[in-house]
Amino acid sequence: MKIAVCIKQVPSREWQPRLDERRTWIREQDASYEMNEPDAYALEEGLRLKEKHGGEVVVCSAGPGRVAQVIREALARGADRAIHVGDEALGSADASVVADALASAMADEQFDLVLTGLQSDDQGYAQTGVILAERLGLPHATIVIEVQAGDGTLRVKRELEGGWFQWVTMPMPALLTIQSGINQLRYATLKGIMAAKRKEIRTVPAPAGAGPRQEIVGLYVPEKSKKTHMISGSPAEAAKELVRRLREDARVIQ
Repeated sequence: MKIAVCIKQVPSREWQPRLDERRTWIREQDASYEMNEPDAYALEEGLRLKEKHGGEVVVCSAGPGRVAQVIREALARGADRAIHVGDEALGSADASVVADALASAMADEQFDLVLTGLQSDDQGYAQTGVILAERLGLPHATIVIEVQAGDGTLRVKRELEGGWFQWVTMPMPALLTIQSGINQLRYATLKGIMAAKRKEIRTVPAPAGAGPRQEIVGLYVPEKSKKTHMISGSPAEAAKELVRRLREDARVIQ
């Protein structure tokens, strides 16, 4: 089975965001980066499917040169080789542009299965995988929490709202967006880190003419504020007023 896993490099959760001068993106030169967590679960699922069915796992990523950090990490965890669509502008591109870049690089590979994370930790569109499936002409399923691969078919379990689940049978090749927590993540071993240095990373340019479909006009860091309300009266009156404020003002109860 030939499996592609799309990964993204995102600012680490511990880093305090700082906006650039135009206040339309972060100061990338100040940020620390890590692998997008949902993509890490997609990678783990791809590696488990390879161990069960054979084949290879190819990591695909679009972004500036710094993306090589998470590509090497994925190779150290067990991926066989990587494709890097290199372009500085892809670091802050929208889902459509990123999907176009990945589709252009992946089109000739003829993957049996393409896995992506459900969404990214930075922009959180949850659209890159869906658009990529359209660009590659593949059937897709989203929010997948279990994958069973058979002879040319997939049976996948999707997470729905309200604690409900859905089983879907679909043909291969296909694309799945993987939900975080689907499995237990592995870590790179010393042997894997050393082996990653010898694995192939093929760098390709971004396709020409892929324009953005949306524009960020402004960003701001939410302000933290505190406000104290004193409730007077008897215990019964105070309790009644507290319930009213929680229901009507805070809207945390019905």
